Amino acid sequence: MNAVVDPARFPGVWRAGEVDRAAPAGIPSGHPRLDLELPGGGWPRGALTEILHDGTGLGEVSLLLPALKAVAQEGRAIAWVNPPHLPYAPALSLAGVPLEACLVVRPASAEDALWSADQALRSGACGAALFWLPGKTDYAWLRRLQMAAESGRTLAVLFRPASDAVHATPAHLRVVVSQGEGLARITLPKRRGPPLARPIAIRLPGRPVSKAPAPVRVLSPAPRFAAITA
Repeated sequence: MNAVVDPARFPGVWRAGEVDRAAPAGIPSGHPRLDLELPGGGWPRGALTEILHDGTGLGEVSLLLPALKAVAQEGRAIAWVNPPHLPYAPALSLAGVPLEACLVVRPASAEDALWSADQALRSGACGAALFWLPGKTDYAWLRRLQMAAESGRTLAVLFRPASDAVHATPAHLRVVVSQGEGLARITLPKRRGPPLARPIAIRLPGRPVSKAPAPVRVLSPAPRFAAITA
C-alpha cells in the first residue's frame, strides 16, 4: 500500500504548483510587488537569471539598480560584459551605484564574451555580472554560466531578445520585460513555481542607464577591463 506524504510535514519540500518560499533569500529588487513573485523574495544569488526584451531602454537594466546598489554596498564589484551601450554614469550615481564598483568588459569575439562572463561569475570578486552575448548561445554554455554563478555566489543576469523565449534554458529565473503606458511590464515565464503570465506593472526611473555616447573614461583598450568614471 502506497503512503501519501503530506508536504506540510516537510517544510523543505517544494511543490511545483507553488512559488518556492524555501528558496535562499535573494537580493531585494526594490519593487515590493515583484519581490512577492520572486522565489526567495528577490533576485537570486548563485543562479542564472535571464531578462528577455525587444530593443533597449525598456527598463531592462533600471529594473536591477536597487540590487546593484545593494551588491556594491557589500564591497563587491559589478561586471558589465559586452553591453550594447556604455553604462550611463550619471544615472548609476543617481541610483546610488558607485562608479568605482563598476567594470566594463569589451570582448573582441563571442568566445571572449563567454569566457569573460564565466570568469567574472567564478571570481568571487563580483557580486553581480550583467552580460549580453552575441549570436546564439548553446545550452551547454548557459549551463556552464549557471554553474559559474553557483560557484561565485553571484547575481548573474543574461540579457536576451524576447524571441529566445522559445529556447530551453537552465536559468533558474526567466523574466520578460515589455513597455506600455510609461510602465515596465514584467512577466515570469520560468521560476521555481508556476509561471506568472499576468504582467506586473512597475514604474522605473525615467533616466536611461545605457546611453550612447556615455560619459565614461576607458582606462585600457578592448577587450580589457575598464572602470566607469564620471
